[in-house]
Amino acid sequence: MRKTLFFIAASVLLLCVVVFFRASSVFENNQYQVTKPLATIALDEGAAIHRFSQALQIPTISYDQPSRIDHAAFQAFHQHLAESFPLAHAKTQLTTFNDYSMVYYLKGQNSQLKPALFMGHMDVVPVDEQTKDQWQQPPFSGKVVDGVIWGRGTVDDKVSVLALMESLEYFLARSKIPQRDIYFAFGHDEEAGGAGAQAIAQHFAEQNIEFEFILDEGGVIADGIIPGTTQPIALIGVAEKGFVNYRLTVKGEGGHSSQPPAHTAAGILAAALVRVENNPFAARTEFFDLMFENVGYSMPLSQRLPLANMWLFEPLVLNTLLKSPSSAASARTTTAITMLQGSTKSNVLPTIASAVVNFRILPGDTIASIEAHLKQVIDDERVVLSSEQANEASAVSPTDNIGFKLIESSIRRLNDQILVSPYLVLGATDSRHFQHLSDNIYRFMMVSLNQDSLTQFHGLNEQIAVQDYLNAIQFYYAMLEQTAMVKTPAI
Repeated sequence: MRKTLFFIAASVLLLCVVVFFRASSVFENNQYQVTKPLATIALDEGAAIHRFSQALQIPTISYDQPSRIDHAAFQAFHQHLAESFPLAHAKTQLTTFNDYSMVYYLKGQNSQLKPALFMGHMDVVPVDEQTKDQWQQPPFSGKVVDGVIWGRGTVDDKVSVLALMESLEYFLARSKIPQRDIYFAFGHDEEAGGAGAQAIAQHFAEQNIEFEFILDEGGVIADGIIPGTTQPIALIGVAEKGFVNYRLTVKGEGGHSSQPPAHTAAGILAAALVRVENNPFAARTEFFDLMFENVGYSMPLSQRLPLANMWLFEPLVLNTLLKSPSSAASARTTTAITMLQGSTKSNVLPTIASAVVNFRILPGDTIASIEAHLKQVIDDERVVLSSEQANEASAVSPTDNIGFKLIESSIRRLNDQILVSPYLVLGATDSRHFQHLSDNIYRFMMVSLNQDSLTQFHGLNEQIAVQDYLNAIQFYYAMLEQTAMVKTPAI
């Protein structure tokens, strides 16, 4: 008995030693180590903020119905760019696609170098009329109050368009000629599917243009959003989820509700939907692993211990992640029943009942695997499946490419208090249309968001700190200059 107890105690002690040793040794500080900070450029800050404010006052709204487009607004936005950035318009080749999407092309000297593509979109989502009076400043005012710029588009995504144009204008004012070709691409309908971006991508494909890397919107600097971290973390999107809507349809005989069958079309559909919700897709930690590898060292011991010992604590970690909708969305293909339709009257049996289920696809899953999963869990031939608005998940871009390393080093050299980590973008960006043009697509904006400001995406009181906007210009200029001027930047 003593030997057994001794063996158990020794085993527990050994386990504790292994677990704590791994907690203190597995995660290393592999952040880019700054030896030479970037020299910031001398901006006319007041003029730059004024140009941004004016751009926010132009209501370039995307609607689901293309017929609702305000042509005058997009024309005014184009005019604003032309008047604000004369050198960019004089020294680049500008091409428009689908009327309002724009590509600026700056020719480089060395045709052996692959070009780089910087992206953004000029359109914004509508403002809900029912909540318009809840905005602290009018949504299209572009007002600057107490160091904050207000308005729809401050974060999503006129910040990218205007900051990129500011960086290009400054670059050209120094009479610099790039080594490699540089492209800027600004979609006008990203919020409504991105047909403009698709047309641009098709043009590039027809010209056999492939990019060294592509930088689009997506990731941000997360400040206090990721539990256990005290430093802000720049999240660089190396992949984005796909999406597909599946419509589930059941046909019935109809008739009066006073003589119903045992199961109406709506009842059969409801049973299928319950089975779909009760059988979620398997969760995986691969994208959390990417993040932990980069920032795990900065976390407290209580968090490092389970993360460094996933061989032992993976079920516990997954269970914790799945309790939060935001972290669960990064761990699995999500299932959301969003639309239901049955009879048009309470005493009429439905001849057709239908529902739409929206799936956001984790890289590794596919539209085909989702359909196979649905057929298996529903297991009812009366339920007919059809897919709508489908887009596969993106590939996962490498972190050892010059594009990622340049983004990482530029962030750290501008502010070495910011940690950098790859992550998975949960929404969709225009860059999804460019998958065949580069293996190296990254999604990041030099904008800091916290738990409160995160809700402003497509919501109330969208705003950006003046300093954040100025930082975005500095970041894009650093990216532009280093990408344009040398083959291998000093990273």
